[in-house]
Amino acid sequence: MSYSVGQVAGFAGVTVRTLHHYDEIGLLAPGERTYAGHRRYGDADLDRLQQILFYRELGFPLDEIAVLLDDPDADPRSHLRRQHALLTGRIEKLQKMAAAVEHAMEAQKMGIDLTPEEKFEVFGDHDPDQYAEEVRERWGDTEAYRESQRRTASYTKEDWKRINEEMGAVHGRMAGLLAEGVPASSRAAMDVAEEHRLFITRAYYDCAHALHACLGEMYVADERFTAMYEVIRPGLAVYMRDAIVANTARHTSS
Repeated sequence: MSYSVGQVAGFAGVTVRTLHHYDEIGLLAPGERTYAGHRRYGDADLDRLQQILFYRELGFPLDEIAVLLDDPDADPRSHLRRQHALLTGRIEKLQKMAAAVEHAMEAQKMGIDLTPEEKFEVFGDHDPDQYAEEVRERWGDTEAYRESQRRTASYTKEDWKRINEEMGAVHGRMAGLLAEGVPASSRAAMDVAEEHRLFITRAYYDCAHALHACLGEMYVADERFTAMYEVIRPGLAVYMRDAIVANTARHTSS
């Protein structure tokens, strides 16, 4: 029995675009095609897709997944054992990160003039003042910090809700591209990185491309930022950093 690309997309919870991309790069070629050229997937194709999605969820790049799945010395049980070990490690890591998920969010979200009740309504369990002293020590003498302080001092609860929603939407778009296997250096990912930079410029301070690249590196170097992005989507911190770096190069290359 075989299935259409639309049926498989529905089974697996991925987009048709993702399946087309996997076919184009040779990661998952359908076992059959109709006379009209339409893709048809068999049980073996579905098994391979399941393996691909396991590894994607663990944050593996598509090229590494292809190497793992095409290893002639590996059998299905070895993949399951490897995935079990990786998932166990991921769970342990996330459990350790859970204590740090009350993170900095964006380092500039400090000096918020809200009541405790309003802060909880806007930020949930995250305390936006948690790292205020550390941020002040690290960036207090910068113009970006001073500009952010000036702007955020006048923000209302509604302003913060809107800002959080906008940032969440940007993160969601980037996570969606990662889930679909779109390269971080692609135009689509760079465009979302540019949205992120412009959002910071609108909400906090003038974020030039070079400064944005530094933020991208911090998302990977600082485990609190990494934890935030890992909760959204495994591998998102590195993906976000790489998209920002690619976008910076696109805008600053001569």
